[in-house]
Amino acid sequence: MSLDDVWQAYIRQGLDGARAAVDDGTALETFYAALLAWADADAVGAAALARAAARLQPDSRVFAAAVRYLDHVLSAGQASVYVDGAAFAVFVREGGNVGLYAALSDALRERYAACGAGFSLLDIGVGDGMALLPALVDRVTALDLVEPSAAMLARTSAALDARGVTHRAVNATVQDFITQEPPSARWDIIQATFSLQSLPPDERPAVLTWLRAHGARVLLAEFDVPDFAAMLAPDRVRYVVARYERGVAEYEHSPDGRLVEQGFLMPVFFGYFDRSAARTNWEGPIQGWADALRAAGFTAISVQSLFDYFWAGAYLIDAR
Repeated sequence: MSLDDVWQAYIRQGLDGARAAVDDGTALETFYAALLAWADADAVGAAALARAAARLQPDSRVFAAAVRYLDHVLSAGQASVYVDGAAFAVFVREGGNVGLYAALSDALRERYAACGAGFSLLDIGVGDGMALLPALVDRVTALDLVEPSAAMLARTSAALDARGVTHRAVNATVQDFITQEPPSARWDIIQATFSLQSLPPDERPAVLTWLRAHGARVLLAEFDVPDFAAMLAPDRVRYVVARYERGVAEYEHSPDGRLVEQGFLMPVFFGYFDRSAARTNWEGPIQGWADALRAAGFTAISVQSLFDYFWAGAYLIDAR
């Protein structure tokens, strides 16, 4: 028996076929059936299969965390189980994010230094400034920020005000922003750190072409995530489970580790396999980003490895 056998049984006979296929199966095969049940909106069946997987492999952090999460779904209802803002605030400032953002800020600072006496900068999807603020140097002559979250944009703007940095803050999506800017708008550097992955593939070419027309240099930070054949395909399940074993482990000794696990990591984990959830993220291989930039008109593209992050390797693409 293998995950591929479970997948084929599910394709042929649905969830009943997958359940039958994992009788006397391994922990991962049983957990796979739990994810198939979750995708079929059977939270009760998902919880039972997750418990069985956890009994078969009690040292799995993901299986144990999934049992806790699904038990809460059953008691509180899925609608009340969401990505917690407080959990995310801890998540992004602990674990591998510390090294990730330190490496990213260092790489950005190196690019800023190469600009010489002064430069203009547009940061698309600045968030609360975790990448920008540590990297920012005095030589920036004009600074524009774009961020769809008003709360995060306000925090970044307040931090810049406290440092006496003049800037323009625009609360908008990148799609709306580029339609509002004059054709003459231009920056020495345009950067987007883990933000353009929210662009649907059919909207990406227009945005990248706009970046080419308005930026002398474009810096994109993204994760190198493999392409998968389908949401529930065996290779995707293997990847997500293996990556989240590492992700959950990064927070297990934190005082707020359980908050991160149940308020952020597990909701995101199960979101990968939830057919009812609207898709908001389109990650992919770094090579795909480089190819898309070339198609948009960039001719000089370099790729720098930043950090071995739990979800995927992080890279900075420098395009001109």
